[in-house]
Amino acid sequence: MKRNVLIIGAGGVAQVTAHKCAQNNDVLGDIHIASRTASKCEAIIQSIHEKKSLKTEGVLKAHAVDGMDTAAVAALIRETGVQIVINVGSAFLNMSVLEACIETGVAYMDTAIHEDPTKICETPPWYGNYEWKRRDRCAAAGVTAILGIGFDPGVVNAYARLAIDEYMDDVTSIDIVDINAGSHGKWFATNFDPEINFREFTGTVYSWQNGAWQSNTMFEVGKVWNLPVVGEQKAYMTGHDEVHSLSANYPRADVRFWMGFGDHYINVFTVLKNLGLLSEQPVLTAEGQEVVPLKVVKAVLPDPASLAPDYTGKTCIGDLVKGTKDGKEVEVFVYNVADHKDAYNEVGSQGISYTAGVPPVAAAMLIANGTWDTGTMVNVEELDPKPFLEILDTIGLPTRVKIGDTDKAWNA
Repeated sequence: MKRNVLIIGAGGVAQVTAHKCAQNNDVLGDIHIASRTASKCEAIIQSIHEKKSLKTEGVLKAHAVDGMDTAAVAALIRETGVQIVINVGSAFLNMSVLEACIETGVAYMDTAIHEDPTKICETPPWYGNYEWKRRDRCAAAGVTAILGIGFDPGVVNAYARLAIDEYMDDVTSIDIVDINAGSHGKWFATNFDPEINFREFTGTVYSWQNGAWQSNTMFEVGKVWNLPVVGEQKAYMTGHDEVHSLSANYPRADVRFWMGFGDHYINVFTVLKNLGLLSEQPVLTAEGQEVVPLKVVKAVLPDPASLAPDYTGKTCIGDLVKGTKDGKEVEVFVYNVADHKDAYNEVGSQGISYTAGVPPVAAAMLIANGTWDTGTMVNVEELDPKPFLEILDTIGLPTRVKIGDTDKAWNA
């Protein structure tokens, strides 16, 4: 049994994760929040107290740490005595934080694939470039490392496993669809760190089809999806983390990821890209100063966390999984619908952050009680999804299943 949690990061997702850890601190124990800027961590702690999120009296502390400094993270782990680390900081931090967890023997989880700041859309499968190279070391050290345990990746991986286990003998395709039908009221903004958000969409769009990697460009392949609650929405095939593990675990299935974008977003994105403003490569100004265009764009856009108070509408994220059962074709849509305003009222964040920040807390609870304490590195679809979905039902992200005209709770 493991207790005591260190949250790395202090953005919108970290705020959700911290609130949810506080709401379940009878299971998780002490809560520590660390970021380069301790004041951001302290603001989250103040929010937890204001919303009376702590279930029981307990430790709730802020710390300053450079997540890129493995030795510093390891020292903080030892100082605090935590046994579970939830990394919801920048994807650039993943390997340095994971290394600290391997060194200290504590459990690790993140919500997105590791990225090298100087590279975009590396050779697939992406997990093979950094994470999986450390799998044997995790096993040798007995370290539980759960990769990509946000919503997508994360919950959607569990959805695929559930649909296949419960309804199919064989799977032929997994289409993950992410629709944000909400509005933040700004002329233009991104829901996550712009530096990470834009990088997802400027490189090659990889999908797994016909038993091989397929390449497309962003916004090249689009279709209209008719989904529960949010209705008809245009989405585009996009490169995304979960494709790179699901394709390894279900190699005979086509695996694609689709994300919804409005025309305005596409127009602004296209202009920024064509002007070179989304480049991660440094350029020299006329004054001889070196700047990274993408970092400049990030600096002038709204902080994603600032969008929460005025965000309205809903999200719908799910998996359309097709296969066969007893020789007959079957089609299942497993999904969740979240509300931006409900998320803000509960934890002070918008719905996109909420869907990403709640799942790692459910995973931490399963590590704490031993259910998911695997002692090795895993992707989410390699774990039993049912205990995970049961906890999500109780802490804010209920799952539904649509088969034909029947729409029901996943365990009804």
